[in-house]
Amino acid sequence: MRSSVPMPGNPWPHDMQITIEDSPHALHELLWIREAWSLKPEGADLPPLLSSTPPVVDDAPPDSLTDWQDAWPEIWRACVAHAGIPADPTIFERLTSAAVGSPERADLLAQLVGPSWRDHFGSEALTTEFTSWEAAQHRALRSRMSTPDAESPERRSLDALVPAWRAGLTKLILIPCRGSYTRPIGSASLLLTEETRNDPTRYAAALRNQ
Repeated sequence: MRSSVPMPGNPWPHDMQITIEDSPHALHELLWIREAWSLKPEGADLPPLLSSTPPVVDDAPPDSLTDWQDAWPEIWRACVAHAGIPADPTIFERLTSAAVGSPERADLLAQLVGPSWRDHFGSEALTTEFTSWEAAQHRALRSRMSTPDAESPERRSLDALVPAWRAGLTKLILIPCRGSYTRPIGSASLLLTEETRNDPTRYAAALRNQ
């Protein structure tokens, strides 16, 4: 949401642009795997459970289940760190210019896509149930996007959003987890739950404390 020129009477600063990442695929994969495979990863500052609990996978547990559980926190932290990196507006142009198969192109693709569960363990954990679960997330998102601009969470919490933007915030990363879980990622991004964003009081508090 941005205007090229100031608009008298509009409280939204004309040059304020906030990116909202509401479908972080790599994070969705990890959150779903943790619950669908009944993993119990240990570590500080892990996210809460999903708001929409997926069914437990019926497949026989693989021999690597313990490895999955042990690796989960480290992969989560890596994926979150990448999700918080502000978008590079030049990366697609540089990709187009890079030769197919070149080390430069491979490096640019890695920067664009970032780390993922599949890098470590392939796609064995991501059954068709994950596809169904993520499709349901997208349907719910499309339903929420029908909200008029004036009633959007950002408009309702604009008094807190503008100072956060002036302090450097440019990106919000949403995860479909229960309760409150708000973490600054780098200097310009904020990770928070959809529940927090949809509650004006909690959202404003998260923005003020980021």
